[in-house]
Amino acid sequence: MRDTKRSRAWIELDIERLKGNAAFLKKILPSSCALMPAVKANAYGHGVLPVADALLESGVSHFCVASVSEGIELRRHGVKGEILILGYTAEERFRELWDYRLTQTVVDASYGEILAKSKRRILVHVGVDTGMHRLGETWKNLDRIAAIWEKKNLTVTGVFSHLSAPDGNTPEEVAFTKEQIRRFDEITAGIRKRGISGFKTHLQGSYGILNYPECSYDFARPGIAIYGVKSRADDDTKTPFEGKPVLSLKARVQCVKELEEGETAGYGLAFTAKKKSRIAVLSVGYADGIPREIAGAGSVLLRGERAPIVGKICMDQMFVDVTELHLSEQIGPYDEAVLIGESGELSISAEEFAGFAGTITNEILSRLGERLERCVC
Repeated sequence: MRDTKRSRAWIELDIERLKGNAAFLKKILPSSCALMPAVKANAYGHGVLPVADALLESGVSHFCVASVSEGIELRRHGVKGEILILGYTAEERFRELWDYRLTQTVVDASYGEILAKSKRRILVHVGVDTGMHRLGETWKNLDRIAAIWEKKNLTVTGVFSHLSAPDGNTPEEVAFTKEQIRRFDEITAGIRKRGISGFKTHLQGSYGILNYPECSYDFARPGIAIYGVKSRADDDTKTPFEGKPVLSLKARVQCVKELEEGETAGYGLAFTAKKKSRIAVLSVGYADGIPREIAGAGSVLLRGERAPIVGKICMDQMFVDVTELHLSEQIGPYDEAVLIGESGELSISAEEFAGFAGTITNEILSRLGERLERCVC
């Protein structure tokens, strides 16, 4: 692991856990279904290059990204398998799709017309809207979907959709998800009845795998689950979740301030000492992706104890109150604070940290900034 003694704030990655998560998800799925992990947004904040390397070592050869730039980064790193761009690519960047052998999503039939004007053949997967109403040609338009195969300069290698509420367990959510599955199966069957074959299918993301493992498609696209995390701590899944968190987030104590009763710390006089207090200043802030909402709601771990987050989160620093810690007097510069991870017998999960901010882990992790060093364990 890279030496972090001089780091202001950093991320530690347990690569063996990542490989174990991939094996766990693969075990749930039919043997014919391969993983196509989502490594967009810098692999949900983990660091796309070490994540891709570990997954390649685990036998993964297909990846999903959000943009052509993310796809190019993987290609330049030496990733040779299929890379699917899930989102929109502007016409002026079509050449990069050819040059880097990237597969582009047909986000709807009209976009297919634009792609077909390309000067060279483009590999594509056809997006089908089965109820998410985000991307894809509506499942009702079989004629328009099937016509994409006839477009000049398009080579269709896959068809996919996205589930809206696979994490939900209310009767309404379950019924809607099953209807989306039915619609997807209907449209793929309709395509095949027209004599079209040779395309791969995929529908499930993380919760689609965990709650609807009986689905049988060529690929599954795990996102948050492959990183060993659920979106929310209280999410129940049909398949017990055995993933282990890959990421830990840590920062240095920059200095410790002694406050007298009535003195304040930080912007806006947001923290006022009710008694003589010791306030540790951590070298991490909202520019690193720490949400401002956690101040007053969350805590960090210092020397195996919890210290509450106080004041307002700054761009590059944050405050924690160490007054009541048993080892308060010993805490000083260069001490290691754990925002997500373990310290002694205590831990703060990504799910708990996201709960401090009233959001989901997907948002918290994907916002973690580039200036945080990624260190592989």
